[in-house]
Amino acid sequence: MASADRDRQDALYTEISAGNAAALRRLARAYEADPDKRRDLLQEMHIELWLSLRSFDGRCSLRTWMYRVAHNVGASHVMKSRRLAARLVDLEILDSGATAFDGETCVNRQFSANTLLDLVHRLKPLDRQIVLLYLEGETAAGIAEVAGLSANNVATKIHRIKRVLKQSYREGVRNVGQ
Repeated sequence: MASADRDRQDALYTEISAGNAAALRRLARAYEADPDKRRDLLQEMHIELWLSLRSFDGRCSLRTWMYRVAHNVGASHVMKSRRLAARLVDLEILDSGATAFDGETCVNRQFSANTLLDLVHRLKPLDRQIVLLYLEGETAAGIAEVAGLSANNVATKIHRIKRVLKQSYREGVRNVGQ
């Protein structure tokens, strides 16, 4: 690799990793529950991102490229993991405001966040990718570009996934006390 190409690759990586470090950490957390494996996954995402920048041609934004690469690494990680593969379920199977910061509120918020994250972990990789990009604030068009779907298909999937997560969350919270 020529020095100029390597410098360009390094500059792009520095730009994208500095501006999106928190998003990459959230993606790794969404794909891997175990903290040690999550650190490995995050490192894998960074490595693949840096390597992939050799072929970045600017046909999409750098942020879209980052999401595409990171989600591909995350999806591959999930598919390789037998432990996680056993927990994946079809959406069809699943389908069916305090302001004080006291101890109970914090515990409840943590429980809610953990419950939602657990439900997201149970989604198939494509559905997980879509909901994570949605939670990152991406538009249906942006998600479509990353996931390789039409914007209408993405919008429909987002609506369905939100409905399923909401219903599953309610059922999970109800079952906790039983």
